[in-house]
Amino acid sequence: MTIYRGHVVHIAGAPSLQRSRKALVSVPDGALVVDAHGRVAYAGAWADVPASLTADTVVETGGCLVPGFVDTHLHFPQTFTTAAYGGGELLEWLERCVFPAETRLADPVYADLVARAFVGRRIAVGTTAALVFGSAFPAAQDALFSRTLEAGLRIVSGRGIQTAGPPSAAALMTSEDAAIELTADEIARWHGVEATGRVLDARRALAQVAVVPRFSLSVTTETLRRLGDLYGSAREAGVYFHSHLNENNRPGDGEIAVVRDLFGVRDYLDTYDGRFLPGSERGGETLLGRRSILAHAVHTQDRELARLAETGSSIAHCPTSQFFLGSGTMPWRRTVRAGVTVSMGTDVGAGDEWLIPRVLNDAYKAHMSEEGLLAKALDPAQLLFLGTLAGARALDQEDVFGNFDVGKEADFVVIDPSRQEGFAQTLAFAAEQGPKSHLFTLLLGMREASVAAVHVRGRRVRAG
Repeated sequence: MTIYRGHVVHIAGAPSLQRSRKALVSVPDGALVVDAHGRVAYAGAWADVPASLTADTVVETGGCLVPGFVDTHLHFPQTFTTAAYGGGELLEWLERCVFPAETRLADPVYADLVARAFVGRRIAVGTTAALVFGSAFPAAQDALFSRTLEAGLRIVSGRGIQTAGPPSAAALMTSEDAAIELTADEIARWHGVEATGRVLDARRALAQVAVVPRFSLSVTTETLRRLGDLYGSAREAGVYFHSHLNENNRPGDGEIAVVRDLFGVRDYLDTYDGRFLPGSERGGETLLGRRSILAHAVHTQDRELARLAETGSSIAHCPTSQFFLGSGTMPWRRTVRAGVTVSMGTDVGAGDEWLIPRVLNDAYKAHMSEEGLLAKALDPAQLLFLGTLAGARALDQEDVFGNFDVGKEADFVVIDPSRQEGFAQTLAFAAEQGPKSHLFTLLLGMREASVAAVHVRGRRVRAG
């Protein structure tokens, strides 16, 4: 056993977002006990550590112990394009910044450099699990999976699938046949893999694969049909589906308008639900389901939200990138009321923050600023839930990680406020007001400098 002593904070059990406030655990003089298999053996007060949990080592952290942060939407090929100037909204930014930058990963040497940097940034900000939009190039994806497993982080990723697009995306596009073949090959080689090789239960492995078309404008109806067939055959193995939904609603020539006009569908979501033919007629199998996560959903209709909830699909909420691209604000009350699971995504590189608490900071401000009675002040426990347990739930791995319930794998971050100028004093003052005030200041006030250590399955992770 190893005991980590510090201020233990997590959302216990399996509450809903609304009930997360009652599930908040905050123990100033606490202990997190990790067994030899990297699982949580105890989390609670230091004074109450059972005598049976003898330890070879006691680690005095001097800080806070929180579950590892979960990022359910970020882009590996955009590692170096954060804060890139595109001079416009989504479609302009893709053409001017993203497609040219992603094309450079065709060079395997450069792709490995990006993979190393990507993994390093994840460790620096305490993101222990991530759903990663991958590169179009297989060698780049190999580098991403390899470097991630070397470090010991969790990853779900899939190559970016494109069979249509503008000239600036030409190098990222493939034929219909190649799109299916390359995706199937990635599933065969990387789904359910760990540093030591393939594991029996792919759904619990550190490395898992997703089927990832960039968005509906990057594929044809034939691609969608064939991806539906492929996903139908891979779904039971725990393969994920991931893409973008209803991000930009500029009238006339924005993303949503173009999708509707191009496919002739009623709603954007129909294109992922097998209803991608004119009039939203069915043309293939649905890509929605329990392991399907769609990023943004800023301008989603009520019937789309109902369908997401019905199928068990989730939304990766990305307020930071929505500010950056002027995409608007996801309507919080309406989205949550629909019953769909909402988790958090940095959306690096349209998002210019890697640290999930910085995205939570933006989420709090965005929804406080919604108009009139739509405004919502998110509770501190809800913020922690969104950045940790909700992400594990969206990834369908809530039974594996996401909090400090006994028996779960010990993914956690040590936050040392003394590493950040003035933060220790600010946090101590907030703690005097109670656990909720302490947590609110911890999440909204912390910066990357305060991340002192990151652990997955009880093992401290380091960049190679």
